[in-house]
Amino acid sequence: MGLRDEIARMLSEHPELTNRELADLIGCSRRSARRYAGPYKERVEDITSPEQPAKILLFDIETSPMEVYTWSLFMKGYLPIDNIIKDWSVLSWAAKWLFEVDIMSEVVSPKDAQKRKDHTIIEGMWHLLNDADIVVAHNGAKFDVRKINARFIANGLAPPMPYRVIDTMKVAKKSFAMSSFKLDYLNGFFELPRKIHTEFQLWIDCVTGSEEALNEMVTYNRQDVVALEELYLHLRPWIKSHPNVALYQDTEESLCANCGSRHLSWGGHYYTPVGKYAAFRCVSCGAVGRSRLSALTTEQRKRLLTSVAN
Repeated sequence: MGLRDEIARMLSEHPELTNRELADLIGCSRRSARRYAGPYKERVEDITSPEQPAKILLFDIETSPMEVYTWSLFMKGYLPIDNIIKDWSVLSWAAKWLFEVDIMSEVVSPKDAQKRKDHTIIEGMWHLLNDADIVVAHNGAKFDVRKINARFIANGLAPPMPYRVIDTMKVAKKSFAMSSFKLDYLNGFFELPRKIHTEFQLWIDCVTGSEEALNEMVTYNRQDVVALEELYLHLRPWIKSHPNVALYQDTEESLCANCGSRHLSWGGHYYTPVGKYAAFRCVSCGAVGRSRLSALTTEQRKRLLTSVAN
């Protein structure tokens, strides 16, 4: 059970608990207790999300290292493709649907790890991505999505149905000047669940066919997805141009584009060079947004002038 689920359970049984009491009982920081308890107290269904119309998938893959011939550790440029002894493949994958408890994962057999074969596990990841509306991965746009696509086509699979990608590394780089943008550093900085510590020897043991190492690898992989979910939710209010999850809900209410909550606090305005719009803050996730309809009348828009572009 994750921290969010544990806080939801405690508050459902003891709604009178303060954030300090929650932190002491569960053994988490007061900052984390405040973060998760606040939205829960506003609206229980926002934090547990029993119905999440937008299918948001968090995933992570682990790949085997390549084996290559090289004359030196200080080679300039690229190695020739003839220097490849064994190419890379996927060792394991792990994924979960946002807010759901179950973590799905697969890992190759010791024999396939040695041969750099991943056909037995690739299709499972394909079906999940094919069903997803939005996928979340750390460094996903550059690494995970492109890598898994390479293995899809290598194994004769067609492209999954379209989905939007949220890369938490790109989000952090765009919004913050952090000392590092690695998942473990960011989660440590924000006091969130962290990765399992491991060494490169684990990858070596996997590709030499150690079943114990492969089991350890998939455990490591699964924890990465847990850490990823916590980071995504922590960053979510900061994600500009977040895929509009309100589009996936059939309602006449105005909903937060980032999380789909109906609990919006309207106040202030958002201005463009030629427009003025009512602005809001989402009470549930903290994201800010605006109305799509202008707050200016037709006559006001007619009188509006603008400066000359550069």
